[in-house]
Amino acid sequence: MPDPGPPAPLPFGDSDARIAYNRAFFALLRVERSLMPEIAAELRALGISDPLWYEILYATEEAGADGIAMQDLQNRLFVPQYALSRHVTRIAQAGFIRREAIPGAGRGQRLFLTPAAEGLQDRVWAVYMARIQQAMAPRLSTDEAYDLVRLLNRLYG
Repeated sequence: MPDPGPPAPLPFGDSDARIAYNRAFFALLRVERSLMPEIAAELRALGISDPLWYEILYATEEAGADGIAMQDLQNRLFVPQYALSRHVTRIAQAGFIRREAIPGAGRGQRLFLTPAAEGLQDRVWAVYMARIQQAMAPRLSTDEAYDLVRLLNRLYG
């Protein structure tokens, strides 16, 4: 068997291939930090104080007339109970959701959209759509974006 020779050098001058995981993680953080300030500012103009509110409202909307249990929302969004509770309180104060106790579930609650939230998801989505397209479309093909989604989806769930 012929000698394959020395191994090819690692990208970025790394001495240990495992550094690639760290590079990927921090690159994701930088992408998020580069996009979110503008998105957050536009969302505040719509009455959305924190970008996480969109995910909470979207999950509540998807749940439909049955609403969504806080525990299910916590599991879906990977948000600690105390933080989720704080956000839900603020969203309710803003008038976008209402809470109902779940009978027999101790302090369990179910969330429902209010009429004030009707159409809000579409306006919020338009903000995300415009900013994300502006940032990513010039840099990635749609095929590359789908490949990235497939890879990232393997990291959770």
